[in-house]
Amino acid sequence: MEAAFNAQIVMEGYASNYYLSAASFSDHKGLPGIARFLYAHADEERMHMMKMFHYVNDCGGHAQAPALQQPPLTFGSVLELFEAILAHEQKVTAAINNLVDISLQEKDYGTNQFLQWFVMEQHEEETLFRGVIDKIKLLGNDPKANYYIDKELGSMPSEGAATEA
Repeated sequence: MEAAFNAQIVMEGYASNYYLSAASFSDHKGLPGIARFLYAHADEERMHMMKMFHYVNDCGGHAQAPALQQPPLTFGSVLELFEAILAHEQKVTAAINNLVDISLQEKDYGTNQFLQWFVMEQHEEETLFRGVIDKIKLLGNDPKANYYIDKELGSMPSEGAATEA
């Protein structure tokens, strides 16, 4: 279980950097609202990493600070950006589900209970990004549509952004 958590800590740290890179890309492309939204998600992913980090140590394990791979630096269109983010979130969901499976195999019911928060969080994340993608597709991928999405995402509260859409 500890090794699986440490692998997930790496994934959560990478997710934070992934959002950070996507936010910087959006800032660079003149989309400050999308950037603000994604910077908030970078912070949220770091919080997820730290929540797991502390849990491992609180259970008597040894959480390990992750070495992180460089995330992508460019993302194409706004639609491609959010499709890439959704694909990444789906990978995180699969990894969380794997942790749940391990906890059940090991009859570690306390850990299973701890992981249920992450299961619901991933459901919310995927729902959020599917909704953003649906709106982008509805509007089309032109500068006016990008302006609208930028304004909408930029107006979302920075804390809890994942649960507001």
